[in-house]
Amino acid sequence: MSTDEFPTDSPAIVTCGLPYANGDLHIGHLRGYIGADAFNRALETMGQETAYVSGSDMHGTPVAVNAEQEGVDPEEFALEWHRKYEETFPKFNVDFDNYGHTHDETNTELTQEIVRTLDEEGYVYEKEIQVAYDPDADQYLPDRYVEGTCPYCGEKARGDECDEGCQRHLEPGEVEDPKSTITGNDAEYRERTHKFFRVSEFSDYLTEFLDNLEGTSNARNQPRQWIEEGLQDWCLTRDMEWGIDYPNGDDESTEDIVLYVWVDAPVEYIASTKQYSERVGTDEYDWERVWREDGEIVHVIGRDIIQHHTIFWPAMLEGADYNAPRAVAATGFITINGKGLSTSRNRAIWAEEYLEEGFHPDLLRYYLTTTGGLQQDVDFSWDAFQEKVNGELVGTVGNFWYRSLLFAYRNFEGTPDADVSEEVQERIEGAIGEIREAVNDYSLRGIGQAATRLAQFGNEYIQRNEPWKLTDEDPEQAAQVIRDCVQIAKAVAVLLEPITPDKSRQLWDQIGEDGEIADAGLEAALETPPRSFEEPGELFEKIEDDRVAELNEELEDRVAAAGADDDQEGKVGTESDDTDSDESAAMANADTDDLEPLLEDRIGFEEFQDVDIRVGRIETAEGIEGADDLARLEVDIGFETRQVVAGIKQLHDLEELPGEKCILLANMEPAELFGVESNGMVLAAGEQADLLTTHGDAEVGEKVR
Repeated sequence: MSTDEFPTDSPAIVTCGLPYANGDLHIGHLRGYIGADAFNRALETMGQETAYVSGSDMHGTPVAVNAEQEGVDPEEFALEWHRKYEETFPKFNVDFDNYGHTHDETNTELTQEIVRTLDEEGYVYEKEIQVAYDPDADQYLPDRYVEGTCPYCGEKARGDECDEGCQRHLEPGEVEDPKSTITGNDAEYRERTHKFFRVSEFSDYLTEFLDNLEGTSNARNQPRQWIEEGLQDWCLTRDMEWGIDYPNGDDESTEDIVLYVWVDAPVEYIASTKQYSERVGTDEYDWERVWREDGEIVHVIGRDIIQHHTIFWPAMLEGADYNAPRAVAATGFITINGKGLSTSRNRAIWAEEYLEEGFHPDLLRYYLTTTGGLQQDVDFSWDAFQEKVNGELVGTVGNFWYRSLLFAYRNFEGTPDADVSEEVQERIEGAIGEIREAVNDYSLRGIGQAATRLAQFGNEYIQRNEPWKLTDEDPEQAAQVIRDCVQIAKAVAVLLEPITPDKSRQLWDQIGEDGEIADAGLEAALETPPRSFEEPGELFEKIEDDRVAELNEELEDRVAAAGADDDQEGKVGTESDDTDSDESAAMANADTDDLEPLLEDRIGFEEFQDVDIRVGRIETAEGIEGADDLARLEVDIGFETRQVVAGIKQLHDLEELPGEKCILLANMEPAELFGVESNGMVLAAGEQADLLTTHGDAEVGEKVR
């Protein structure tokens, strides 16, 4: 891997976290797959040699448990879901170069080869550990077969993770008060011999790895705490039949165990790359150069699996002499109508449901990639979806495309015979530069915004020059203006293709371009459009209010019908449920005599979830005339800029506040103070209004939790 900006001379691979082959896909899953697809497409437009791979995660106890409940073989169960995923992803224009699964021969052989190498290099050892056992079922209980209490925070835990509390990864034997999910009875701990990977030996390497890692800041910062606390060695094996056998078949201690799912799951990235390379030939794409030499490896994952991709996985790669990832980009979670996504309560927007409603997949792609930064949580509501589609795709992009091309067709039967003006040439070049910068910042939102802003410029340009008046008064100038507009329309299509590939292709075809827009590079944005084209059609359709009302009612009815209390699933990533890092709190020594007493009344976790607190950045700050203490702030919270009234006029130098980060309570009811509407509350401590901010580099719009 290099540290050069994209595009580089080395081949790249973009991967997305593997979905467990045990349930329907919803938009919580799609955010990652669409995001990785858009990033890979953007690399291609820049001329980067790249491929996009993933696969279904066939192993692990969730698959085994669900297969057992349905009375089918785990392989049969998982393959059925795998085939469904293969059918679903293309419907959202997610274009994998290869989509495999972890149970195939390629992944099995590579996984065993890597583990064998780690063993031979002395990074694997045996250890007697306590494993939960169900005496009634007469079997050991790996991972999701056991439930109990987290030893770190006291909340409910399932096997290898704390589900409802600190979300820490748990090793076998750590769950307290274990119960069997098979019989519901108390489990007991018994000694078993298992294989361990010496992760602790890679502490210095992983520190340096994180120092150089690109992607999102949460993927760099969260793992540092685990390293500082002291890395624990990692149990590589589990007591079960479903999985990949430990490679040393002659070793009696490995007869009844298989490799832990998190050993073979990331190896699928390599296996899927190898399968792609074998299909197209190494002259076109060489998997060994990517993974063994100088490839640019980019992982797009859910935030819940940062630990696996920044601690366990790079340690495995280093120990087995493979290339390290260049970037790990961790997405935020998806909420629905401001509440946690809950599959058991049916509070989710399912992939098939979205398609059945007749919405074009590119609308969802645009919403998920441009609403907030990649690592920020995104709230989905049909109202917000309607607002974004109608405002940006219909009102800005679609409106410009249609009005400019229709005028060109009716007055010039296509592209006027004129040169692009210097103003428009420079504006398109600037947008191309914004795309390049966004790709190297791993900002999908930046890619989409660059294209949309160019369309907005196009609308302003055509409105400012009024070509409909010039056709009679100054035909030559009218031709110049429309020539510019057709060029802008083509450029927007090229720049927006990674986000809305099908709609961009339709525009490409409407203006009579040859070839595929997917094969066009960024330079195509400045190439002359075809001289003639047919009458264009409108590419985006407005979503009406009554349609949104129907969708909201349907969602509410589904949630109500599910009946049960919130299942605390909350947020959804990719391979596993929530496994965010444990955020430890430190208390400084302080004189507490003058502090307000703590409130005796406590709130529950659900009530806390209803509070939406965001990282903001103060853009402007000015005093409110006639008010002694109040100031009017404009605060950028990623999705929008909020006007907020704060009682800090006498306590802060307002001129120094712009650019400072703050913490904003975003879902307060608006209030009017001294004739100024306040849409949120900036949080501060004490009588001196010490503005709360962030210690690290949390992005604007990031949710405080």
